[in-house]
Amino acid sequence: MAKNIDVTILFDIYGDMLTEKQRDFISYYYNDDLSLAEIAENEGITRQGVRDAIKRAEAQLYEMDSHLGLISKFEEIKKGAQEINSLADKISEINTSTYFSREINDAVARIRFVAELLSR
Repeated sequence: MAKNIDVTILFDIYGDMLTEKQRDFISYYYNDDLSLAEIAENEGITRQGVRDAIKRAEAQLYEMDSHLGLISKFEEIKKGAQEINSLADKISEINTSTYFSREINDAVARIRFVAELLSR
């Protein structure tokens, strides 16, 4: 079972919607980097049982995102924040090369700060 980075992102967003066991198995496998056999031994179940539980949890995470779409919304916000930063750079450049305004400079700094908050 190949480890997929998307699952960790989905887990961060939707993990609370899974059962406690599903959260544990996903966390052990993706965050703690335990093998299926290690999880099975620790939990007293078969390796296949762990695999099936993880696969079901992954499917639920993908299903939740297909309905709610938070990952794509986050990516849109991140791209928008990058564009805002790029435009702030242009404004700052124009401000510096023409008549320098402290107000514009301060506004650009605030714009960059807000864009950084959005892209986290």
